[in-house]
Amino acid sequence: MADILPFHRKHVAAPEREPDPLWREALGRSLRTAREERGSRLVDVAERAGISPQYLSEIERGRKEPSSEMIAAVTGALGVDLADLLIGIASRVRQGRGAGPAVGRRPSGPVLMAA
Repeated sequence: MADILPFHRKHVAAPEREPDPLWREALGRSLRTAREERGSRLVDVAERAGISPQYLSEIERGRKEPSSEMIAAVTGALGVDLADLLIGIASRVRQGRGAGPAVGRRPSGPVLMAA
């Protein structure tokens, strides 16, 4: 019968890098910035979007992850092009400017390797 050989694994630490921000946090910051740049009050934008001011505040603070319909309603209420908003968020995340709390780090290479 064949012998069973142990397979040893060694943990290799991933290089340090800034964690990516959560999507809802990056979205919220962008919506708040757009609202403030237009000089709009939270209650007015929420009313035009058909949502409560409390819910819009939670979206802007990254506490809630709104549906695509809700994002479209808020961008419409702000007069912001949805595609431009999303491209701007993706660009900032890619450049690392949207830093904030994140769930964890993603390794850029293998984490485990055989000994």
